Amino acid sequence: MAENQVFQYSLISALMDGVASHGTPISRVLEHGDHGLGTFRNMVGEMILLDGQVYQMKADGSVVHITDTETTVTPFATVTRFRPTVTKKISISGKAHLQETLISLFPAAKNHFLSIRMDGKFKTIECRTAGGQCFPREGMVDVCSRQSTYNFSSEKGSLFGFRCPEYVMGINVAGDHLHFISEDRQRGGHILGFETEGEIELSVSQMSNFHMELPTDDEEFNEAALVKDEKGIKHVEG
Repeated sequence: MAENQVFQYSLISALMDGVASHGTPISRVLEHGDHGLGTFRNMVGEMILLDGQVYQMKADGSVVHITDTETTVTPFATVTRFRPTVTKKISISGKAHLQETLISLFPAAKNHFLSIRMDGKFKTIECRTAGGQCFPREGMVDVCSRQSTYNFSSEKGSLFGFRCPEYVMGINVAGDHLHFISEDRQRGGHILGFETEGEIELSVSQMSNFHMELPTDDEEFNEAALVKDEKGIKHVEG
């Protein structure tokens, strides 16, 4: 796939309905991007794809570098071949400040997608990781009710994610969806909150091409209601 286009496998609403027993091989996702995020079969842990490398951040606090991309499966992932169009040094005080910064950098991007990367030292990072389903078709709200949360201080690392427009809520997560991994690749998770320690490098690209692939031959997906649960999505995504 060309640079700075969005490729997505499945729907966030499918995860909400517990569609996570099957999926597509990570190798398939890597055909479309070198940066991204998602989860793994049965929603075990958080995925971050950074510089072409895939990591699974698990609820016990461990991080696994995924090298077997043929048999490791994701039920949901969003990726891009990231080539930033804007890069700058900046201090960011939190998610709300990031939102303001992105609006100022891309004032005409309200209805477009943004890919976002931050590299540097973070004063605080609040992350969560999901432990996975206890049984098939257990929904994401229940899975995340057992999530583990971690707070890191003065941590060097990288944050990557997407800003999706409001109209894709239910297809993806409207707003900012970000994952973090430490510089030593030993800690990380889904971002709930953060503050940089001094200036970090912020790299962003605006995107207007969106590609989606839906699961096939998947009974769970075929039987899922896929009704948009905006309140539930906002709750689990923080």
